[in-house]
Amino acid sequence: MNEPCNIAASLPRLAAAQPDRIAMHCPGSRGSDGLARYDVSLSYAELDTRSDAIAAGLAIRGIGRGTRTVVMVRPSPEFFLLMFALFKAGAVPVLVDPGIDRRALKQCLDEAAPEAFIGIPLAHAARRLLGWASSARVLVTTGRRAWLGGSTLAQVERDGAGAGSQLASTLPDDVAAILFTSGSTGVPKGVVYRHRHFVSQVDMLRDAFGIVPGGVNLPTFPPFALFDPALGSTSVIPDMDPTRPASADPKKLHAAIERFGVNQLFGSPALMAVLARHGQPLPTVKRVMSAGAPVPAGVVAMLRQLLPADASFWTPYGATECLPVALVEGRELEATREATEGGAGTCVGRPVAPNRVRIIHVDDGAIGEWSDALCLPQGEVGEITVAGPTATDSYFNRDAQTRLAKIVERGAGGAEHVVHRMGDLGYFDGDGRLWFCGRKSHRVEAREGPLYTEQVEPVFNTHPRVARTALVGVPDDGAQVPVLCVELAAGVRAREWPDIERQLRTLGAGHAHTAGIHHFLRHPAFPVDIRHNAKIGREKLATWAAPRITLPATSPPP
Repeated sequence: MNEPCNIAASLPRLAAAQPDRIAMHCPGSRGSDGLARYDVSLSYAELDTRSDAIAAGLAIRGIGRGTRTVVMVRPSPEFFLLMFALFKAGAVPVLVDPGIDRRALKQCLDEAAPEAFIGIPLAHAARRLLGWASSARVLVTTGRRAWLGGSTLAQVERDGAGAGSQLASTLPDDVAAILFTSGSTGVPKGVVYRHRHFVSQVDMLRDAFGIVPGGVNLPTFPPFALFDPALGSTSVIPDMDPTRPASADPKKLHAAIERFGVNQLFGSPALMAVLARHGQPLPTVKRVMSAGAPVPAGVVAMLRQLLPADASFWTPYGATECLPVALVEGRELEATREATEGGAGTCVGRPVAPNRVRIIHVDDGAIGEWSDALCLPQGEVGEITVAGPTATDSYFNRDAQTRLAKIVERGAGGAEHVVHRMGDLGYFDGDGRLWFCGRKSHRVEAREGPLYTEQVEPVFNTHPRVARTALVGVPDDGAQVPVLCVELAAGVRAREWPDIERQLRTLGAGHAHTAGIHHFLRHPAFPVDIRHNAKIGREKLATWAAPRITLPATSPPP
């Protein structure tokens, strides 16, 4: 009998082959004495047996195959036990990105129409007070008492103890999860993941990074820890708030890396910057992966100095809707730094097999059916599209957004598959490398021609007294006036701004594509997304900038 298509299917195999091997370390917070206050490790046998018990206990309460179940639990042993239990049950976890605005969160949960809600006590209090997930009929809390109704997770596990294997015979096209995006560039959407998408992600990540069983991974973005058992790796869940990676304590991260012999690290660019600034060597780490936003070349260079000479630094390109799409190693990223700072965009590497990545003309409307006539030639900037085994095919209860993001392509014999529109702009160079130029929704349609954020901002980010910049457009009679918002580096005083502004104008004048930018505004601190602390809220900046510029002055001086 064939094994079910399910990311949890690897657990019984690993538990049978290596029952005592540690699947997950969860080091607790540390006090001033440096001693761990709460420390839990789960072997593969424990993770398998306990998730079976929880799955059986959930089934008693009506959570089974196809049951949409909100999970609002912090990274902890309970989170991972629950997720594997839900996958085994064939239920559909509904995960909400912590970066979602509170007002949008209720809308997302209402759209998902969940039948069950599993959360920490605080989440249940918010559910009751704010009316979240009113459709949920089954309630489970990770707290010690079910004071708002339902059951505790401990009760669920006790009720299912000894039930044996609970792995549902899920099929490739069965819905496995609904993952809500952060909505950083629009309304949050629930990405529908089918079991085949998760299984394909595991296969593609294993092959792309050369991951072999036996590694120890520190995934600072918790959902990625779910891949580790399928990859035969041990997860170390760090003592940090995953919603605020820029505020992570590097000493705690280093303590976990040293204590457990971590040889693989996954995190956002903001997390990488924390480690790079800390400057402490990472002698055991052989593989680093950073995703969520482009990693500044300077951060890559600093971190590589802290890694062993034979270590690799990978920056996979992709999105919630499709990951991984392309891949570039840090050495190649450093080699393209000069081109990036000259306005070429950011090199994101070569497509990950078996993805088919193509560039199509820029269109803000829906495209119903694929045609090769949509494709642009090499070197020309357009929208990045991808067809492959991890390209998801819909958003939950969002037909209009699905039509805008998906194209149906008919193959030989009438077979159909979905081409996902990334919403990103880019192009291929002569060596087959993909270059990212920015979000489609962030392009500035100036009178002189379109401007792209990742081709403009790196030019100005080279200034030593600038932390980062953001290109935004202010509407003006059918076109947009380009405005560069500037966040100064730490320690730089506001009174230095006039001098810095003059120097930025000189920098811009040195490149044809930035010479037409005449508005420069200092901003105290850019709004960024919570999850990665890297995606700039350009929509908010554009609103902020509009009343601060004088439109008649947009014409360049004679």
